Amino acid sequence: MMFGNMTELRKRILLILSVWLYLCCPTVLAACGDSDTTPEPGKTSKVNEIIQRGTLLVGTTGDYRPLSFREPDGTYWGFGIEMAQEIASCLGVETQFVKTSWPTLTNDVLAEPQTFDFAIGGITITDARRETMLMSEGYLANGKTILCRVADASRFQSLADLDKPEVRVMVNPGGLNEKFANENLTHATIIVHQQNEEIPTLVAEGEADVMITEITEAPYYVQADNRLAAPLMNEPFTHGEIGVLMRKGQEDLMLIVNNTIRRMKSDGSLRRLHEKYGLVYAY
Repeated sequence: MMFGNMTELRKRILLILSVWLYLCCPTVLAACGDSDTTPEPGKTSKVNEIIQRGTLLVGTTGDYRPLSFREPDGTYWGFGIEMAQEIASCLGVETQFVKTSWPTLTNDVLAEPQTFDFAIGGITITDARRETMLMSEGYLANGKTILCRVADASRFQSLADLDKPEVRVMVNPGGLNEKFANENLTHATIIVHQQNEEIPTLVAEGEADVMITEITEAPYYVQADNRLAAPLMNEPFTHGEIGVLMRKGQEDLMLIVNNTIRRMKSDGSLRRLHEKYGLVYAY
């Protein structure tokens, strides 16, 4: 049988390989995750579905520089965006990005009918998320820190310095930043602002004193705006990792994602991506 082009041939080969892996080698899949990741007999392969569709649908917030940002013309860029494109390349398919948000992230991942195959871009790996969904291995170290005005850098040196009624702390809604602020800053004045990407400028302009953010996001804004500082960058309040989030039942896709992350760690491409975006490499 002749194929019209190499892309079509590659898709057919990948389809055959994914079927073989899914039906004949459940132990390989199980070895890449928890012991209960062996697919149920007769379950549809997610990888097959994506290859047949020809597009990997990726949910992302598009408000988290430099991990995932959506420009006004609809184009996306960032560390997580390039990770998604790398995974799509492994599958031999195109990438299509679907807008989600921090308040709706879990519901969007679990939605029926499914609107995207996985979510990426600043999503911290947590036990709570793993209880109801699948999370990949980590590909980026993370931790909570703050942004403030340069003039206030010496004023904010600890959580105790933040946790005062006169300190206005701004967070985006629905994510772990808001959760962290509500749990740890019970005396501070918490301000919830809908657009995460607008908060650094609002802090710089005096509309708030502090932004709760991540060590992945803070350096970008410090470099972009000389009015801002991140005085606790080297002493984050928490330590964690960022990964890919998807619904349960897609263990074959999770295997592809984790294998891509491992390969990028081993061949140096993940380190180069960290360097490109000015992020600390911890692997």
